Amino acid sequence: MTRDLAHQASRVVVKVGSSSISGEREHQVPGLVDALAAWRKAGSDVVLVSSGAIAVGAPFLKLTDRPQDLATQQAAAAVGQNLLMARYQALFEKYSIITGQVLLTVGDLENGTHRTNALRTIERLLGLGIIPIVNENDTVATQEIRFGDNDRLAALVSELVGADLLVLLSDVDALYSHPPTDPRATKIDTVHSEDSLEGVELGEAMVNSVGTGGAITKVSAAKLARAAGIPTLLSSTESLGAIVAGVSAGTWFEPVDLH
Repeated sequence: MTRDLAHQASRVVVKVGSSSISGEREHQVPGLVDALAAWRKAGSDVVLVSSGAIAVGAPFLKLTDRPQDLATQQAAAAVGQNLLMARYQALFEKYSIITGQVLLTVGDLENGTHRTNALRTIERLLGLGIIPIVNENDTVATQEIRFGDNDRLAALVSELVGADLLVLLSDVDALYSHPPTDPRATKIDTVHSEDSLEGVELGEAMVNSVGTGGAITKVSAAKLARAAGIPTLLSSTESLGAIVAGVSAGTWFEPVDLH
């Protein structure tokens, strides 16, 4: 898989974060769905790893900010997951695409039996033309509700299903040499398999009002995927439609050659 052929990936895992699909950026969800539907129509297997349950559920618990205690996070996720899936399904409806909910923890992918069951379910959904929407099972998660878990989860899912491509979407259009607000920041177009990214200032993992993450968690996930031979593209949510159309965007992480 090369960057020029990324839009032709036969099996792709796309991860989108909470801040890209809730609050002031909720308007990006229809465009995200349009792009995923176009990829599916082109013949690609598509798996969506979507954060957002806590962010969507929090307002229904009369919360104005991301809850800090675990029990309230889990309650918000329980409410929000249902609403999140309903929102996705309503948007995919115009393409006659059915979605299927798959809730996992990182631990599930480390347990042989759970891993086999998860793979069997996802493969069957894909075989039926259904788009699996994966999220962390926050109701039973403990340590898993922490920085970057869905980035890591997306990398693990891409390895699980043998994806040809992992796409990590956020509010930033690429990886930069410094945080994007830093005047010294320059865009990094390609990260070669041997690059250590030494000297690149990734900043710290972040927690904001809707989610967790940051460049550091995405780079970590990209390294995890590329070690499994899966190329990774870091880009913005609003750029996905262009990527599906074959336009070069974001930062490309070359995979390690396993042969």
